[in-house]
Amino acid sequence: MENKNFDVIIIGGSYAGLSAGMSLGRSLRNVLIIDSGKSCNRQTPHSHNFITHDGKAPTEIAKLAKEDVAKYKTVRFYNGTVVKTRKTNDGFEIETSSGENFHAKKLILASGVKDIMPDIPGFAECWGISVLHCPYCHGYEVKNEITGILSNGDMAYEFSKLIFNLTKKLTLFTNGKAVLSKEQSEKLEQNKITVNEDEIKEIKHENGSVRKIIFKNGQEVSLQALYAKIPFEQNVNASDDLGCERTEQGFIKIDMMHKTNIPGVFACGDNVTMMRSVANAIAQGNFAGAVVNKELSDETF
Repeated sequence: MENKNFDVIIIGGSYAGLSAGMSLGRSLRNVLIIDSGKSCNRQTPHSHNFITHDGKAPTEIAKLAKEDVAKYKTVRFYNGTVVKTRKTNDGFEIETSSGENFHAKKLILASGVKDIMPDIPGFAECWGISVLHCPYCHGYEVKNEITGILSNGDMAYEFSKLIFNLTKKLTLFTNGKAVLSKEQSEKLEQNKITVNEDEIKEIKHENGSVRKIIFKNGQEVSLQALYAKIPFEQNVNASDDLGCERTEQGFIKIDMMHKTNIPGVFACGDNVTMMRSVANAIAQGNFAGAVVNKELSDETF
């Protein structure tokens, strides 16, 4: 790529990054979108709760989005991985795994998060298909089915309240001793939600569709769907390189204008919020792109 200098570099070219790119491209900003092509929902067959695209494959939505953004000639794409980010006197320098370096006045972190799978055979194969992270994205499709929740403590209790609205055939699997309060346990029992503390050995499935949970004690339970809250880490280390602050939950900390604590660095998408959805990522990217354009305009007027 001949041009190495840009107004804005966007790290991450999925929904948030592409949406930010469109905002900036329509404002005639020279933009580079760097993406490795490994979105967190690449295994998910259908995306929901996004008007005009409800039920489409996430890969199809991303493909259409990239085609739309590519129409704006000031936006360029680079297929690769960012390995180092540095602050310079007049902006930021980005180094990729192939050794190429790019420079920008502003930086948008839209690289998402990486889910850390538990050591349970079958879990990763079902993730995004029948092992689900979000009732808003997938709950309607498994309403009234025999459903489980893999979680513990306060998060398990709050998650149970949401899922209970979608199905009454509900079991909470804590995969070990439950750490629920007395009041939480009584409320779950009152609503006939079973709490199973047996340790899980594996998840039996057919092409990613959950069939059974097998426990280490030899017991098993049949299921059609399983919700799970699992830990995550930031997908790239750019925010660490720059010293961006994190929230207690591990998200990049931003203000209402999507600004991080580092001047010139913005963030949007799954890396800043627990509300992980295609629609939300697109909305955040659209807004972040507009804010960055406004800052560039203020600085050059």
